[in-house]
Amino acid sequence: MNIVRLIIGCGLLAGGSLLASDQIPAPAQSGVIALTGATVYPVSSAPIPNGTIVFVDGKITAIGTDVTVPAGAQVVDVTGKRIYPGIINAYTSIGLTEIGAVRATRDSRETGSINPNVRAEVSVNPGSEIIPVTRASGIAVVLSVPAGGTISGRSAVLMLDGWTWEDMVLEAPVALHLNWPRMRIVNAWWMDDSEEKQKEDRAEKLKEITDTFDDARAYMKAKEANGGYPTDLRWEAMIPVLKKEIPVMVAANGIEQIQAAVAWAESEDVRLILVGGDDAWRVTELLKEKGVSVIVAGTHSRPSRRWEDYDLSFRIPALLKDAGIPFCISSGMGFGGGGAAAHARSLPHNAGTAAAYGLEVDEALKAITLYPAQILGVADRVGSLEVGKDATLIVTDGDPLEILTHTERMYIQGRNTDLTSRHTMLYDKYKTKYLQSQ
Repeated sequence: MNIVRLIIGCGLLAGGSLLASDQIPAPAQSGVIALTGATVYPVSSAPIPNGTIVFVDGKITAIGTDVTVPAGAQVVDVTGKRIYPGIINAYTSIGLTEIGAVRATRDSRETGSINPNVRAEVSVNPGSEIIPVTRASGIAVVLSVPAGGTISGRSAVLMLDGWTWEDMVLEAPVALHLNWPRMRIVNAWWMDDSEEKQKEDRAEKLKEITDTFDDARAYMKAKEANGGYPTDLRWEAMIPVLKKEIPVMVAANGIEQIQAAVAWAESEDVRLILVGGDDAWRVTELLKEKGVSVIVAGTHSRPSRRWEDYDLSFRIPALLKDAGIPFCISSGMGFGGGGAAAHARSLPHNAGTAAAYGLEVDEALKAITLYPAQILGVADRVGSLEVGKDATLIVTDGDPLEILTHTERMYIQGRNTDLTSRHTMLYDKYKTKYLQSQ
């Protein structure tokens, strides 16, 4: 099928633009803005009823009940509403994928297996239709992650507003991403490979990981000994990992994968963050001993084993919290990273499910605000409402963990960000159709 016909058939041509939303990025904050009358939830401290929050040049300058609003400030009365930090989705492919069924809209992976030099941020599409839809759920910041191969590349923390990827980047690089090989032999109906072939593939992948880090370490030593040593971009990208300046995020779910990844990280002397972690609750003593944080890749999934409780995925955040493991909740990448960006908007409801199954409500809120900021290394900028931090926040008509709550305003570094999207456009369109039929 002709690619243009295919794209049109998938509904990508909106308002005459290809793969681009019609939202105009917000200009930089000008003047002083004060939000008054709302209940402010700083997250890092107790809620503030009838609070005021003031921000200038994208930074919070005052917050509390006895705040003096500067003369000439733009005062926005949000009495009866709630103010929260902008929600953070700590593991997505936003900006890198649009429609999973259309190859031309997927830019989340490179060819080959070892690609540490890949930078997620430079491939981000700032005009993605998924971005405004995600913002509508109160999500202001995401980690955009490359996929594919054994070592996929490096991720970036993005603010969900901006004309270019340079405008959107809050922090990059954030982590190197590694997909740990399957350790368990699979005898399911869908597995075509023999047991022997699976063992060979596993050994090959493990050797590939070890050889990659050995080569990168040898390159770093040669570079330090000889400043004129020829540059290799792949190994150059590994140096911050070897120096522990950025962590390795390892995608691993099974208990055998997790144990092997933790042992490997210790042997390589690198910082480890576990992503996925379906079985992380089974090895909490190990994770606690080694100081490993976990990014839970969503709660809206089935148990990985037929005999496990139906609600196990819902309870994993509570189990990790009870065990004292640093964690946060993300919407996850989905199988192979494809298409999951479209579901990033469901992150607050994933946290709400965790709250319904044992995680304290305050902790569920922190799991999508403060905790991801801490794990991603940006807690000095976002994740809570404090003087000196970025004015990246949302105004809602209720608890963001509740599915009926609406995000009414969003400020990203003080910029009043557009909350319309393709979803709101279609809502208005068909609401008009209904009204015309009356």
